[in-house]
Amino acid sequence: MAGLQKNTPLPTDLTVHQGSKQLEIAYSDGQRFLIPFELMRIFSPSAEVQGHGPGQEVLQTGKRQVGILSLDQVGNYAVQPRFDDGHDSGIFTWDYLYQLGSEQSALWAQYESRLSAAKTDRDAPMKTKLVKGAADAGCGHEH
Repeated sequence: MAGLQKNTPLPTDLTVHQGSKQLEIAYSDGQRFLIPFELMRIFSPSAEVQGHGPGQEVLQTGKRQVGILSLDQVGNYAVQPRFDDGHDSGIFTWDYLYQLGSEQSALWAQYESRLSAAKTDRDAPMKTKLVKGAADAGCGHEH
């Protein structure tokens, strides 16, 4: 996920809207997206959320009201938000933000399907699993 894909437009403007809890991002191709913080948080590209491979994703719940405390630039290719629930390990490339913005409807449908399969809802508190050695692992998974 590091770096930029060859054909992805570059961002021209980026605004964090704390009141509506959305990231507004405009791209050089004229596209402008409002990406809810919740969507960013539940689809964070971090290993804590995505796992270390297919099938290891961790379903995120209770993130409807999540906020962003800060948004740090990472090189010339990404930003790293620090969410107010303590999550700060996701690096969002310009490519990934473009994908989140342009595929919001499909991503929300995918999320709703995963919630339904897990017999839970988006406002349920996160279920935490204590993994032996997790305190030392950094991402909550055994290595």
